[in-house]
Amino acid sequence: MAIGVRNGAEPAYKRIQNSIREQIESGGLRPGDVVDSERELARTYSVSLMTARHALADLAREGVVERRHGAGTFVAQPKIHFNRLLGYSEQMASVGLAARSKVLSSGIVSREHEIAARLGLSPNSHLVRIERVRLAGDEPVAHEVCYLAADEFSELVDAPLEKVSLFTKLERDCGVELAYADEEIDATNADHRLAELLNIPRGTALLRIRQLIFSSKGRATVYVTGLYRSGRHTLRIRRLR
Repeated sequence: MAIGVRNGAEPAYKRIQNSIREQIESGGLRPGDVVDSERELARTYSVSLMTARHALADLAREGVVERRHGAGTFVAQPKIHFNRLLGYSEQMASVGLAARSKVLSSGIVSREHEIAARLGLSPNSHLVRIERVRLAGDEPVAHEVCYLAADEFSELVDAPLEKVSLFTKLERDCGVELAYADEEIDATNADHRLAELLNIPRGTALLRIRQLIFSSKGRATVYVTGLYRSGRHTLRIRRLR
């Protein structure tokens, strides 16, 4: 038997979920805010405790809320879903967060033989290397290192990438249209330096994504190694027909 369903009506647990979503979308509930308890929801919507529990459990599985044992249910921090080739600024904007970057270093390097080869360059080619911490508001959530051919993109060394997207610079100022990426995905743990940069305990699990990004002409253009706080990022895989 369905939980909290009336004939011809929307299931009660869905009504609860939709109400909570609307409060989050309108700003009435913000990340970290307490969500009504199961008993409060059951009383407000005139449903059983089981129906209210089901509504919150579904929202928790989706990452909309998080349930803390002994403390209650809270609005979860927005998660970044990696399911399209977007710049990090675009990813953050997709969940309503302001993105900015802290540039740790930017310059021309050599002796990155493997990365040069991935970019279709000779092993001893000079590369632009840009290292950044990516922030959501004031919270550090990712560490990225990008490589590009220095012969073509040396001007990016001095680009104001604290607030401007690298993808935007490439497409708007360099005339390069980015189209797709080959990715390698695994997990790692934060070492001492990464822990300090991302303000997390040493050993925290991180999602590591290595991207070789191609232009619309099929040319390897950017190589990126990104380390992302696993609690703030997810992979969403869609089945397309």
